[in-house]
Amino acid sequence: MPTPSTAVPADFASAAQALRSVTLRADLAAREIAPPERIAPHSVAFAAGVREGTGADKEPVLDSPAGAGRFVLMHDPDSAEEWGGHFRIVCYAQAPLELEIGVDPFISDVAWSWLIDALESRGAQFGYISGTATKVLSSSFGAIATRGDGAQIELRASWTPRGEDFTAHFEAWAELLCLLAGLPHEEGVASLTHQRARAKRQAEAQ
Repeated sequence: MPTPSTAVPADFASAAQALRSVTLRADLAAREIAPPERIAPHSVAFAAGVREGTGADKEPVLDSPAGAGRFVLMHDPDSAEEWGGHFRIVCYAQAPLELEIGVDPFISDVAWSWLIDALESRGAQFGYISGTATKVLSSSFGAIATRGDGAQIELRASWTPRGEDFTAHFEAWAELLCLLAGLPHEEGVASLTHQRARAKRQAEAQ
């Protein structure tokens, strides 16, 4: 396990401060949290939740049932060969889905495409990207049978950021979370309908 160093590298300190200075969409409540232990000598982490309601009713719940996620930036020069660089980003985002969308066989492809589009639309340079997109369908029984059927999408990803613009990666993750939660998309990221159609065409062409 890596042992944290008392000396904070200047490039990591600069990157962490840049992330702390980002102003995300008003639809999200976000704050810095303690990073996972022993994942890298230096790391900084953030949690975000989709605000529910409107106006004064929008409470900042980080584990919001409307959608929530985590973002971690790690720094470890000794992992450069494995990561392809001194930095590595790990993120997580999940949100409930309408059942009609949840049963769509292409929704996992759509979720992954949203991440890539969000990164590219912000000019975020990256490499060594990997991850999983998982949809969960559930049925309720007994005392909670009235809840009916439900669906949820969950995306976990990691990649190596290139260049010095770390805020672009942070903003892309935030936009992904908003999209999964069904909030209006920002310019440069395709709509759900477009993405589902594109995923279907790509699958049929294979």
